[in-house]
This record gives sequence, C-alpha cells and structure tokens, in this order.
Amino acid sequence: MDTAIAPLLSRKPGTALHRQLFMVLRDQIAQGIYPVGGLIPPEDALCAQFDVSRITVRRAVSDLEQLGLVEKRPGRGTFVRAAPRPLRPQASFGLLDSLGRQARETEVTVQKVEMVSPPSVVAQQLQLPDGEVAVHAVRLRSVHGVPVMATDAWVPRAVGQHVSEAELKKRALFEILIAEGVKFGRVIQEMTAVAADPVLANLLQVDVGAPLVRLVRLLHDRRKRPVQYITIHFTGERSRILMDVAADAVNTTGAGQIVHDPDL
Repeated sequence: MDTAIAPLLSRKPGTALHRQLFMVLRDQIAQGIYPVGGLIPPEDALCAQFDVSRITVRRAVSDLEQLGLVEKRPGRGTFVRAAPRPLRPQASFGLLDSLGRQARETEVTVQKVEMVSPPSVVAQQLQLPDGEVAVHAVRLRSVHGVPVMATDAWVPRAVGQHVSEAELKKRALFEILIAEGVKFGRVIQEMTAVAADPVLANLLQVDVGAPLVRLVRLLHDRRKRPVQYITIHFTGERSRILMDVAADAVNTTGAGQIVHDPDL
C-alpha cells in the first residue's frame, strides 16, 4: 500500500498534535491520496510516520470517524468513506445567484441589528462622512444546526432603512437592498487567514485560536457607490471557496491577486 509523505508536525506549545494529524489526514483524504474504500495506514505506521504516540493517532482518527470520513472495521483496519472533494462545481453561479443559493441552503440566526456609527475603516470604505450612522447586522448561518459562517455587515442608512431583524429572518440582506432599488455593480473581495477570537470561536463552535478564513467584500451599485461592506468568517473544515474564472478575466485582477504585506 502506498503511503503519503508525512509533513512535519509542529511541536510548539499550545499546538495539539492530534489536531494537526487530523487535519493532515483529512486533507489527504480530500485529495484522494487515500481513496474511497481504501485503508489509511494502521496505528503503528502513523506513529512512525509522524513521530507521535498511539494516543495521538487514536484521537485524530476518532475525529475523522466522527465526521464520517472513515470507518473502523475490527480486525481489518480503518477505511475511507468520503469521496474526495470535486475541484469545480457542477454549474457556475454569478454572485447574486450564489448569495441566493447560500441563503436558501442555510439557516440564519440574527445576532444583532442596530443603527450606529461604524468603525473608521468601514466608514472610509462606505465613503460615509464623519459621525454618519449606518445599519449594522451580525448573523450566523448554519447547516443542519452546524454553524458554518458568521457575517458582519454594514450598509449606509440611505439604502438600509428597511433592514431589520424581522426582515433578515425572512430574506437575505442583498434581497432587501434589491427591493430598495439597489442594482449591484462592482464587487471587491479580499481573503485572509485569521485566528478565531473568543466571540467568533463561540459563534462558530471552534477553539479559540482555531484557523479561520476571513472574506471581506465591498459591494457597489451601478453608479459606483459603495452599498455594503461585509466581513465573513468561516472554518476551512466546514466550508470552501469555489471560483470559476472566465477566459476573458484570466489576465485581469478578476481572476484574483495575491498581495504581500511582509512589514505588517
């Protein structure tokens, strides 16, 4: 049986070895290194590969089993159950179609809706004058009761008059804005990796310090006025980002661009 090359696990304080091993094995299963119906290496082999104890291996495999990725069969070994993730969706969706699908396929819990002055960075992005208030909405989206995404959105008061907790329970924020006459145009997105603070950890039910993906999205209308600034946090263990770049966008920043900030 072929075995995958074992990456080095971090021995830094506060970094759980079993969690690291779980993530390595999960990603190897997703990549098809261990095929569906095939065996992952036995405990002794994993201990030797990663230089960890049997207890560490058992905890990592137990986490895989709880997610339904593997199945232990007494006397035979541990078999892979989940199919590798597809590299592309079966169909392409525009941004608004994607947002609509996301709203339909998740349950929303409205954490907060208020009219307050936004932080300076938000006010700057929304081009709001000093002291101007905006609509602030915090929501949690879940799938079958499992939290998958926390969103923190700001909307200028001029276009957010009808954004309320009651409305957000019935329809998505972008649908409320469309009903107000907003026609979406340019969208700027930025993705970074962050560690979960206590608030996000509680919302997403992850450990404090767990790795999260942060997606910041600034939406404009067709008059090039910013109409929504939203920050989305999710864990890579439960969600992923799919991009389908058109041929005419390959040589533009619409295909994405990596920006380096080594001095931060």
